Amino acid sequence: MKTLLLIFISILFSGLMCMSRVSFGQTINTGSRISGIVADSSNKKALDYITVNLMTDKTTAIKADFTKTDGSFVFKNLKPLKYSIVIVGVGYQTKTVIADLSDSTKKSIDLGSISISPSVTGLKEVTVTTVKPIVKQEVDRITYDLQADPESKVYSVLEMMRKVPFLSLDADDNVYLKGNADFKILINGKPSSMVERSYKEVLRSMPASSIERIEVITTPPAKYDAEGLAGIINIITNKKVDNGYNGTINVSERFPIGGPGFGGSVSAKLGKIGMTAMAGGSQYNTPSTLNRVSRSTFGESLTNTNQNGFAKSANKNGYIGYEISYEIDTLNLLSAQFNINGSKSEGSGYQTSRLNRSSEILEAYRVDNNNRGDGNGMDAALNFQRTSKADKNRLLTFSYRYFGYNNKQNSNLSISEQVNFGLPDYRQINSQSFSEQTFQVDIVYPVKKLTIEAGLKGIMRDNRSDFRYDVFNPETNGYQISPGMSNKYNNTQNVFGVYNTYQYSLKNWSFKGGVRIEQTVVDADFISTDSKVKQNYFNVIPSMSINRKFKNNNALNLGYSQRIQRPGIWQLNPFIDRSNPNFERTGNPNLRPAFVNDVQLTYSLNKKASINIGTGVTAFRDLIFQVAVYDPETNITRNSFENTGTARLIMLMLNVNYPITKKWNFSLNARAAHGKVKGIVNNIPVTNQGIMSQVSVSTGYRLVKDWKVNANLNLNGPNVNLQGSSNAMTSCAFSVSKDVIKDKLTFSAAANNPFTKFRNFRRETSGPDFSQTDYRRDYFRSFNLSLNYKFGRLKAAIKKNQRGIRNDDVQSGN
Repeated sequence: MKTLLLIFISILFSGLMCMSRVSFGQTINTGSRISGIVADSSNKKALDYITVNLMTDKTTAIKADFTKTDGSFVFKNLKPLKYSIVIVGVGYQTKTVIADLSDSTKKSIDLGSISISPSVTGLKEVTVTTVKPIVKQEVDRITYDLQADPESKVYSVLEMMRKVPFLSLDADDNVYLKGNADFKILINGKPSSMVERSYKEVLRSMPASSIERIEVITTPPAKYDAEGLAGIINIITNKKVDNGYNGTINVSERFPIGGPGFGGSVSAKLGKIGMTAMAGGSQYNTPSTLNRVSRSTFGESLTNTNQNGFAKSANKNGYIGYEISYEIDTLNLLSAQFNINGSKSEGSGYQTSRLNRSSEILEAYRVDNNNRGDGNGMDAALNFQRTSKADKNRLLTFSYRYFGYNNKQNSNLSISEQVNFGLPDYRQINSQSFSEQTFQVDIVYPVKKLTIEAGLKGIMRDNRSDFRYDVFNPETNGYQISPGMSNKYNNTQNVFGVYNTYQYSLKNWSFKGGVRIEQTVVDADFISTDSKVKQNYFNVIPSMSINRKFKNNNALNLGYSQRIQRPGIWQLNPFIDRSNPNFERTGNPNLRPAFVNDVQLTYSLNKKASINIGTGVTAFRDLIFQVAVYDPETNITRNSFENTGTARLIMLMLNVNYPITKKWNFSLNARAAHGKVKGIVNNIPVTNQGIMSQVSVSTGYRLVKDWKVNANLNLNGPNVNLQGSSNAMTSCAFSVSKDVIKDKLTFSAAANNPFTKFRNFRRETSGPDFSQTDYRRDYFRSFNLSLNYKFGRLKAAIKKNQRGIRNDDVQSGN
């Protein structure tokens, strides 16, 4: 099978190179040309950066360029046709000039000086009251326009995701796509270290006002890596920039949970150079919260374990992202990106534990935990894009990317108040690192209404973990390493892929289908135990989507995709977290990939209201479940991961955006699903099923003098997993905003759950010989204040690579 893949890659690569030589190579300059100079009609001054479109009819622009510093422009290698030159400039009236090259003997037309007149601005203010649509359905994705939602000025990207179709957040602010936590997050269609290491911290500090839209790719085409059982979340920043600059800055404060935050983005275009930068940071402080664990065991030994404790934490997070592009000429584009991020956390707490048999105390202790964590990540990429002279939509792209991050966690645990419990003080130090290099080539080749895409990709990953378990020695008054409870672990994973996608578009129909072939080679080395794990698997991943458009932009969409889930390093890592002596957590280096087949049908209705109705069926096999197993000899419950199950999910989705009046809007985002899971726990078959639901209702009203008010209600039903379920949760929020300087400076404030100070979270877990309840009481009431400022001066649009590296084959960690 491996040989077959290599042969297939060789054939496709040869084909790509042949196509590139034919389509992208230099051509002989035998065509005609049109040239001219654009000037201001009032002062005759030459105008630079004025957009010039070459048209063959009223709707078809075959080429576009902008004037140079001397006002000149030129179009070369033209066929003998009759052309229209359409000149568009900010602050100027559009002008059309005819250039007739239909006579094949005419090789050049010089239009001379073309004068354009400034636009006349009336004295009265013009107010646009049309409502911008928030949700848009495309052939393989659904898009939520954050700029059309006024609450984007007060909330973070993470909080706004509650309103996006197919997305929901649980009690711990973990994101779910169609009820599944396995997905990939991209920034502008590309992976970023900002969200690959810890997406919650970055999205929580990223102001939604700096984001243009969020795309939920529910049927990922073959050009995307096969990973991500649920799909892909693509976050598009504000990058629609004319020549000049624009940007946004947001500062905020959230209390009593949370803290200060800032973020923003700026884009600029200076001639052939375009730049985009984004940066942000935040503090997220969690006051002391109550947690409890209650476990009852059955069988020969009937015991009860009760734990009570408090914990608090403080987290700091920051990120910087930068992109730059350079137009070498009209056909060649060079771009690069660089992102860095870092985080620090500190936490403390204590927990008392008591193990009973009837009224007899078998064991008791108190453990105090002081912990801290440090993490940092970075990625850098370089892309070269070649456009065809014959067709500007023909693209050939070469890309390289490096990505790496490091995490270090240090926990110091002190044991006291011991009864029949002889564990000494100890500490855990876990150092984890990840690095990845990616090479990729992509080609886009449209032929009339058919668009062909193909590509090759190679990813080389290296995961490392060094875990130390140190025991306090009272004789030396110091810590010494415990070799039997420590380990070093290396894991390399190489993924080689090739894809081919076809999209055919008619007036009312769009068809998109393709296949991706991937080979994965895994080599794991446990240095401490001198053991190895090797895996090699080959996957053929198809995808297909059909879109039928009706009148008034109504559309019916059918999609099918097959996806895989490769386990992440945090699932593979054999590090055993013993911060709670009776409840351990660890990874499983023997995990295999999981597979999913997903079919969904969506109908979009766009009139006054925008309505999206969807249904789907998802089937999983070799699903990676978190499994809890109780050991009666040690009285320890260990949570690990296993390829133990199958699952089936039947889903209904409804999204409504309705402008009740020009000033009053209403939105509804709802999802209901029936899930059934089967698996093996401690060699015993287990089945669980239930209905899961999420409902988010939002309404907003625009008052006089640029005041806006909004209200939100979120209902999250119980969540079902292999061994139990978690309780339902209801939350609400109210916000108000005011344009201090119209379309420039906005002040916003919000009250979240003002009627409820605490939230109770409960999770039930059961096994063949135990039942367990985890309870946590968190602060629920909070308040937000924010200032959002927009600035800029623009002229012509930035050009960026249309293709780049997208490593979406490893799931996002929580």
